[in-house]
Amino acid sequence: MSNLLYALIIGFVQGFSEWLPISSKTQVIFVTTILFGLPLNVEYAFGLFMEIGSLAAATFYFRREIISLIHDRKLLGYLLVVTIVTGVEGIPLYILSDRLLTGAYNLGIPMMILGAFLIVDGFYIRYSRKKPRNGTLNELSMKHYLVIGAAQGLAALPGVSRSGMTVSTMLFMGVNPRDAFKLSYLAYIPAALGGFLTTIVFSKSELSQALANFDATGLSVAIITAAVVGLVAISALLGFAKRNDVYKVTLFLGCLALLIGFLASVGSI
Repeated sequence: MSNLLYALIIGFVQGFSEWLPISSKTQVIFVTTILFGLPLNVEYAFGLFMEIGSLAAATFYFRREIISLIHDRKLLGYLLVVTIVTGVEGIPLYILSDRLLTGAYNLGIPMMILGAFLIVDGFYIRYSRKKPRNGTLNELSMKHYLVIGAAQGLAALPGVSRSGMTVSTMLFMGVNPRDAFKLSYLAYIPAALGGFLTTIVFSKSELSQALANFDATGLSVAIITAAVVGLVAISALLGFAKRNDVYKVTLFLGCLALLIGFLASVGSI
């Protein structure tokens, strides 16, 4: 029963937080620390692995857009360029992050770093929403694709929100909120697949250590939960895309992470 309960909790956290500008990897790291007490690099690899559930949700939700790639060259070009830039930047950052987190003895220090990243994200989103945004994909050019891909690649770093970075970047470019969220979520599909494969290739031992905490049923429940919750979250967030106070959530979580990190650091002295 505890295995299924833990699976449900992790699946819900992944499925919900992936689509918010709060870094799902950070939230999964936090939850797995409480539930299993795994090393940070193991939790980091597991956080990327769990994106397979969110990937399923996005693929199903945007199935029509994916099929339209056959004749929509503009969208296809956008996804290809953004994905290539993300991979070129993201894979080295993932390897670097994995090494930096290996052997970390004090969760407080990286948690404070994660909190700082979230606060920066929050101010970034808040500032970007002050500009008028009426643009669509048709107004974006190759240089815009490159910048969006670079912003998404930074999400390989623990604590950096992929959706927060890409959505905010597009809002800065003048893209309307609904299209910014939609284009961000579409770019997530190949990025998540790449992240999933990266953990399998570069973090086999860490992933095996994390997955040893689940049986086949528990792991399936976690992935399915992430997918189902993700479908609901995507639909809801696209509906609320025009709200101007999303940044408050990010700032709150960033401050909370800083506080928890500080207390953990002080407690370990």
